[in-house]
Amino acid sequence: METHRLVLPSDLNQYGFLFGGRLLAWIDEASWIAASLDFPHCQFVTIGMDRVEFRQGVREGTILRICSSRTKKGNSSVTYEVNVTDGKNPSLPPIFNTHVTFVSVNDQGEKRGI
Repeated sequence: METHRLVLPSDLNQYGFLFGGRLLAWIDEASWIAASLDFPHCQFVTIGMDRVEFRQGVREGTILRICSSRTKKGNSSVTYEVNVTDGKNPSLPPIFNTHVTFVSVNDQGEKRGI
């Protein structure tokens, strides 16, 4: 799944760069949507990201391309690789990448099968 985000002034820290937490929230949301579309009968919660390392700063006006692809499916969990690049300059190195893992839960928050 692919989505895009425009970096706006409200997304920036006091130095004019994108807040890291804002990008992490967008990644979590994009990969959660991918999992929910792949498994529409499941209720997913995030259980982890394997690595958080920002490779370059992001300025206002940047269009981010966020791509999520499933890499692993277990009995009750699923993992997505997420790559973030500059949407206007796809030949540039990635801005960020990670793996996000979700677990399927029931209404009481207990783990259940996919």
